[in-house]
Amino acid sequence: MNCDYTGFTDTHAHLSYLKDRGVPLEGLPEALAGGGFGFILDIGTDAGDIEGRIATLSRYPNVRFATGVWPYSGQICRIQENADALEKNLTSAPPGLIVAIGECGFDFRENPQEPAEETAFLEMQLTLAQKYSLPIIIHSREAPRRTLETLRRFPAVRGVIHCFSYTKEEARLFLDMGYYISFAGNLTFKNAQPLREACAMVSAGRLLLETDSPFLAPAPWRGKPCHPGMIAETYRLAAELRGISLDNLKTLISANARALFALD
Repeated sequence: MNCDYTGFTDTHAHLSYLKDRGVPLEGLPEALAGGGFGFILDIGTDAGDIEGRIATLSRYPNVRFATGVWPYSGQICRIQENADALEKNLTSAPPGLIVAIGECGFDFRENPQEPAEETAFLEMQLTLAQKYSLPIIIHSREAPRRTLETLRRFPAVRGVIHCFSYTKEEARLFLDMGYYISFAGNLTFKNAQPLREACAMVSAGRLLLETDSPFLAPAPWRGKPCHPGMIAETYRLAAELRGISLDNLKTLISANARALFALD
């Protein structure tokens, strides 16, 4: 892909998933960094995945990590076990590598019958975020009300609603609580007018962009495995929606990511 990578930031990618989707990871971070790609946050979905991710990716100075557990049906009943594992990750990882808790939250499409269990599981990870003064990365699908209700019980915690999938009205509610809003490649899909409206109105200091690699490739590659280098299409559309230059948007997203994740 021919692209000027200079200044792009990807605040949510699952780099360890790329190989299984047919995208070679070897050489990709170097290529992006060599082109000036600013920062990639590699996201956890299982308490046991962090050791391998750090071993593979920590040599890249533009990659940092989050550790958390996605609301898998088989995991949400194992609260204490996962809490202990996540806390071990946080205390044993090299300093400065883990900059967030997540991703975690609600997925009522996958688990429509288990809201109480999902709530308790998220509360466990919010408690860790509060204890360690780390931002939290929230996955919320078809569960805006339950997400808002749960986050309001932890007013000291801040973070990001990743891959935002709701309306601008719901975005305002999350913004009022101090959360950042992040948009992925589905912003470019034809049926994404509500997302585009939300992207246009999110306050400048709370906007983030991501790929959610290897998922949700932007429109030119829709249905194919996504990697961080594809984020340029999402940036271009977001800049157009907000009426600013691409360079100014790159600067804005970089500053927001550095503020939220306390990057050096």
